[in-house]
Amino acid sequence: MVQKRVGGMLALLVVAFMLSTSTGAASTYKILYEFKGAPDAGQPLDGLIFDAAGNLYGTTIGGGAYNVGSVFKLAPNADGSWTESVLYSFYSPTAGKVDGEAPTARLIFDAAGNLYGTTSVGGESDGGGKCPNGCGTVFKLAPNSDGSWTESVLYEFAGVSESTVDGSIPTAGLIFDGAGNLYGTTTSGGLEGGGTVFKLAPNAGGSWTESVLYTFCSLLNCADGAEPHDSLVFDGGNLYGTTRSGGSTICPGGCGTVFKLAPNSDGTWTESVLHKLQNGRDGAFPSSGVILDPAGNLYGTTTEGGILACNVGCGTVFKLAPNSEGGWTESVIRDFYTSASPDDRLLTFDAAGNLYGTTVVGGPVNDGRVFKLAPQPGGGWAYSVLRYFYGEPAASPTGNLVIDKAGNLYGVTESCGNGYSCQGLVFEITP
Repeated sequence: MVQKRVGGMLALLVVAFMLSTSTGAASTYKILYEFKGAPDAGQPLDGLIFDAAGNLYGTTIGGGAYNVGSVFKLAPNADGSWTESVLYSFYSPTAGKVDGEAPTARLIFDAAGNLYGTTSVGGESDGGGKCPNGCGTVFKLAPNSDGSWTESVLYEFAGVSESTVDGSIPTAGLIFDGAGNLYGTTTSGGLEGGGTVFKLAPNAGGSWTESVLYTFCSLLNCADGAEPHDSLVFDGGNLYGTTRSGGSTICPGGCGTVFKLAPNSDGTWTESVLHKLQNGRDGAFPSSGVILDPAGNLYGTTTEGGILACNVGCGTVFKLAPNSEGGWTESVIRDFYTSASPDDRLLTFDAAGNLYGTTVVGGPVNDGRVFKLAPQPGGGWAYSVLRYFYGEPAASPTGNLVIDKAGNLYGVTESCGNGYSCQGLVFEITP
């Protein structure tokens, strides 16, 4: 494993003032690690997860021994520094093994401490052109007693051919149900190329059986949505997610949807569209998934739309609330008034019901921000910025944020800004 210890001058601690519409409170910002690129990790595109010991884990689309992606770990040290390890480097075909490339999504743990994730491409290529670089994989990393990790491919996506109708290009993370089945999405594939929702069920012998629960329709004509980019969420039985396109035809190709999949007694699933984004005030192109609050409301982001200060809108944070008629009522709880593009990953709740998220761009030098939305007693949400990024180094925060027991936030940036050689970093913010 590649290991680097960071601390001292590299673990830069600065004080950043929270730029808010209503408060001048301060937050602190700390860089935990700067990625160097191959053979180190490089370019994280999604957020992190904690284990029970307080270690952080994530994926990078580049870096690793073969520069086609990696899984990394950051372990906290007693002196406040963090030690980074590359747990696994994905292999390119030229390295003699085709086990996936370019993981873009966050990981999940099972109860035994194994990690699961997806690679957006890689796996066995059919050579027929439908997936010339492989259609993507689902993988597992199992810890060994010596501290190393063993990777195995649970499933290789096949795309669409004369003999199979499968998904391709999984860019989202996975979720478990109570029985140990895995669920996810692919951005393309399926009957008409609009993407799929899939399930992986474990078998007694250690293999996994994949089934396509739903295929979205054509990217050019898709009332029920197309191109699901992010992970799903369970409410105890039903699955919820978003599609980046399809739905309303106000946008070319559709402005995107929020959908629900309900299980049937015969093992099939019924899809319904809860909301079709309408651009303009409503928002458009939700690349992130949705999250649930305890009352059953859904929250998500759109990368465009909202107040038209950016010609096509700068993006929104929205809420969908179930209503007494059996439908859902959508409301925009935040418009971004300058170039923002809320990132294409999930929002995060804290224990007090505050929402946190990131924007890839926007801010004083267009390097993005970390924001907070706090629910107000009389209704509405108070918006504040916990951190504007200035390329110092740090630029383009991406992925969901995670919160530790003390309320600190952790996230990643995909780059370090102009004039800096690192390939993204991991940061901590104390609100």
